[in-house]
Amino acid sequence: MSEASVTKSYDDMTQEEKDNHDKEQREKEEAEQAALPYKWKQTLQDVDMTVPVPNGTRGKDVEVIIKKNHLTIGLKGKEPIIKGELCKNVKTEECTWTIEDRKEIAIHLEKVNKMEWWKNVIATDPAIDTTRIQPENSSLSDLDGETRAMVEKMMFDQRQKAMGKQTSDELQKQAILEKFKAAHPEMDFSNAKIS
Repeated sequence: MSEASVTKSYDDMTQEEKDNHDKEQREKEEAEQAALPYKWKQTLQDVDMTVPVPNGTRGKDVEVIIKKNHLTIGLKGKEPIIKGELCKNVKTEECTWTIEDRKEIAIHLEKVNKMEWWKNVIATDPAIDTTRIQPENSSLSDLDGETRAMVEKMMFDQRQKAMGKQTSDELQKQAILEKFKAAHPEMDFSNAKIS
């Protein structure tokens, strides 16, 4: 990176400078992630990791300890391959691990907060830029009831705004005002505004 681009804020850069900066950041992030002793991917709900181990490794040769906010993975009697505090909490009762093809450990971590992306798995490991994550398309039926209701409300509000109509919150406030008007006909509501 040139000295000029270090002192310039991102917003003051030309499009070409921004593209070069973004490319450098992506390459740096990819190199940092490639240097980790594991590979990982995530959805909003979970994180899946794979940790390479010597060919022929069996479950009895492995030590995997998954705690709410800590992870240790390694071969018994040796220094752990991974040991550290998780960047976010997991639901330990829903986390699993298996040996795949006797050459890697596959770990599934279930997130406690299913509405945020993780920057890293182990808090001290290099972080990724979560703003560049492109989530896979999913259908509403994949979501739990509470999340689905929230997404449907957001979609309704977005459609209403696009048509210049009231959002669900505004409609609810309007209904409350109408009920209050009906209960108090003696009051003048001609100048009443809902905010």
